[in-house]
Amino acid sequence: MNVSQGQVESGRFSALDGWRGISILLVLATHLLPLGPKAWQLNATAGPLGMALFFTLSGFLITNFLLNRPAIGEFLLRRFLRIVPLAWLYIIIALLLVEANTSQWLAHLLFYANWPPMSLSAVTSHFWSLCVEMQFYISVALLVAILGRRGLYLLPLLCVAVTAYRIDNGAYVAINTYYRVDEILAGGILALVYHGRFGEVPRNVLAATNPLLILGLLIISAHPESGFINYMRPYLAAMLVGATLYNTTNPLSSVLNSRALFYIATISYALYVIHPLLAYSWLGSGEGWEKYAKRPLLFLVLIALAHISTYHYERKWIAFAKQLTARSAARSVT
Repeated sequence: MNVSQGQVESGRFSALDGWRGISILLVLATHLLPLGPKAWQLNATAGPLGMALFFTLSGFLITNFLLNRPAIGEFLLRRFLRIVPLAWLYIIIALLLVEANTSQWLAHLLFYANWPPMSLSAVTSHFWSLCVEMQFYISVALLVAILGRRGLYLLPLLCVAVTAYRIDNGAYVAINTYYRVDEILAGGILALVYHGRFGEVPRNVLAATNPLLILGLLIISAHPESGFINYMRPYLAAMLVGATLYNTTNPLSSVLNSRALFYIATISYALYVIHPLLAYSWLGSGEGWEKYAKRPLLFLVLIALAHISTYHYERKWIAFAKQLTARSAARSVT
């Protein structure tokens, strides 16, 4: 079966918001809810599963942007003004609460807190993923600045190299960039495949792939007891997302295209950034039933704050970035 770009153009990224919504729900569940009997280790499974999907989406979208428009200044400005304003606001509040030292402030504000010696605190432990993201943005920007679009062809080699390094060090799941960035790089590979940079065969394979089968394998690869298959998690996540990009009539499509997941995806960044601080507050205090009895209220407050942040704070910074890049583009034309 030969799949052309035009055949998938109409529903080009229709599945991505659904996966983003699912990814943040998995992360919130692993941090805030008891998922089944402890012996099943479902909390330890849901987190890596959600982050693998999230990183795949990030790698795909970033690579897609740079393939279409390798304007490094515009790319970095838009990414930084998307991530930094809310992240820094949260960091200031959180680190003041925990009375952080100077080295912690620097590591958090400059997004290297996930490198040894670890500088993450109880209320900023989730910032490891933003560190991975920001470090990837800078690295891929340098790659394209030096080599142009051709530099993106190095992403598969870098991805395999990182996975090989994980295997050599026995790192099934870790938060250091050098052990985790293959999940973003795998998304970059998917973007290259999607744009036909490796010919039609990989695209045809994705089109013929059963997403439900890959989903099952991905869940297994996120389980702590799955052994060597943990190393396949980046590639299974990319295959799953890719398969749903092409298989728009698969049973997952109605779920991925739901309005509820679209809304969760829209406010997902704020949900991710804010939720640990609420868990650190009175809303997350108590033992056993007392703590979990407060969870509905915590989720309501979290969604309300994320909505306000998304539509009344982050949106202004995003619009500002677009204005700046539009002015820059206009000057370059004149």
